[in-house]
Order: sequence, then structure tokens, then C-alpha cells
Amino acid sequence: MDEKIMEILEEVCGAEPGELEPDVELFEEGILDSFGMISLFVELEKKLGVKLEPTELTREELATPAMIIAQVKSRV
Repeated sequence: MDEKIMEILEEVCGAEPGELEPDVELFEEGILDSFGMISLFVELEKKLGVKLEPTELTREELATPAMIIAQVKSRV
């Protein structure tokens, strides 16, 4: 599942496969913005059936790919 989540994240961010490190700060590095996060939520729901609510999570809880993976896995 980790790899699928990373594929979706790379697609939303416009990154090449394997380009994103698990601990990269997505917002601080300008890789992801608020619109991108909403797009990520939509894709995760569409492709994995996992619903993340933007109002329930802070940017700090979703700052890195590893943190996003943990949030998704906690809802599966």
C-alpha cells in the first residue's frame, strides 16, 4: 500500500517515480500546496477508497510522504 500511496502523491505533485523521499517537507519545499492537498485527497479516495477530511487534518500532520502514508493506513 505504501508504494501505491507514493505513486498517487508523485502523480499529484508532478514528481518522477522515486523522486520523493519519505521525509521531505512537502509544503516547506514547495512541492505541495493547499490545492494539491485537496487533489491528493480526491485521488486517494478515488483510487484507494480512503476518505481524508481536510478539516480534520492539519498541514503539520501531513507534512511528509511518510506522514501521509501513516494517516491513510490508519483509515484503512
